[in-house]
Amino acid sequence: MHEDAPSLTAKKRDRTGSRYSKRLRDRGALPAIVYGHGQDPMSIEFDAHEANLHFAKGERVFNLKMEGDKDEFVLLQDLQFDHLGTDIIHADFRRVDLSERVEVSVPLEFIGNAKGLKTAGAYLNHPVTELNLECAVTNLPDVLEVDISELDAHEHMTAGEIKLPKPTMKLLTPADTVVVGISVKTETEETAEGAEVDGEASPEVITEKKADEGGE
Repeated sequence: MHEDAPSLTAKKRDRTGSRYSKRLRDRGALPAIVYGHGQDPMSIEFDAHEANLHFAKGERVFNLKMEGDKDEFVLLQDLQFDHLGTDIIHADFRRVDLSERVEVSVPLEFIGNAKGLKTAGAYLNHPVTELNLECAVTNLPDVLEVDISELDAHEHMTAGEIKLPKPTMKLLTPADTVVVGISVKTETEETAEGAEVDGEASPEVITEKKADEGGE
């Protein structure tokens, strides 16, 4: 990503607050804020449809074109969604210089058919879905592909084993963090699950309370 980063045309907004933001969204605009580089935070708005198309493509660095102001590059820092988690209602951007390095969270994409899944009772688990990296703004990856084809049963991969796209990228997630693995259900686990489903679990036996030694 560099000077060819997609452009977003925006304008400043003087009013803030949930009611005013709702009015903006009702007319097809998306409220946002820009901060960083020692400058005061700036509230802006831009066309929601245009922005959502870029967001859907995974774009994160933009050339922000402000009406009556100079262009500047910004990094998409956060998106806020409505209570249903479907519609974007606000965006946060951070001013960046294309020569600087930034810390970002990059989603993982698992590719390939793990050979270990052919084992009876085997299943894939991936407790981590993204890695934290430090990299140049110009090298910001949209996704990190993780090939799990050779992953066998009872094996796992850690963050440190994932090859980063460029040698200049620095992994910030602890290297020993387990990212993905193949576990195998034991016969005991399968039997216990089957008994619970079939309702065959033995009921708890409650013995009759003994009479006191006094003969009551």
